[in-house]
Amino acid sequence: MLHRRALLGGLGVVWLGTAQGRSQPKAPALGLLREGGCVMLVRHARAPGTGDPPGFRIGDCATQRNLSAEGREQAAALGRSLREAGIRIEAVRSSRWCRALDTARLAFPDIPVEPDPALDSFFGDGSSRDRQTEAARALVAGWRGRSGVLALVTHQVNVTALTRLFPAEGEIVALRPTVAGFDTLGQIRL
Repeated sequence: MLHRRALLGGLGVVWLGTAQGRSQPKAPALGLLREGGCVMLVRHARAPGTGDPPGFRIGDCATQRNLSAEGREQAAALGRSLREAGIRIEAVRSSRWCRALDTARLAFPDIPVEPDPALDSFFGDGSSRDRQTEAARALVAGWRGRSGVLALVTHQVNVTALTRLFPAEGEIVALRPTVAGFDTLGQIRL
């Protein structure tokens, strides 16, 4: 698998092979994102801890693990860096978890964020893993032919289930939909 690193517009880019085993050595992930028609899986920004506390409830941020001050700045910086790099985000969907919604709203403040259960974490209960992964795969495939980028803000377990990659907090995995599924264009981090 191809591995290269570069710094572009404040973003670190790691190029990788695709999910189907083909590599994309000709163009960096940011350049491909600039062209549009791609999907970004964004792991929520820094939220200290693991999983969710007992008594977790969707829609009640007081019961959840939330972004730290560092995470809030990380999310805002991610959005600024993408705008400076010329990436046009056309639509944003997010897990319903507060840390993901906050990441989406801070990174993409001018774009309505659509909560989507397919992007919710299944860390504490893997029974929905396959169903959610297939729903996320359908979101990626459904983006084909668009001129902008779809940002899907989610959790590490969701990104790993879909791509076999383990993103850091606030890291992006760029995908291009194909007839056979998708190609993984690379990982992008601050």
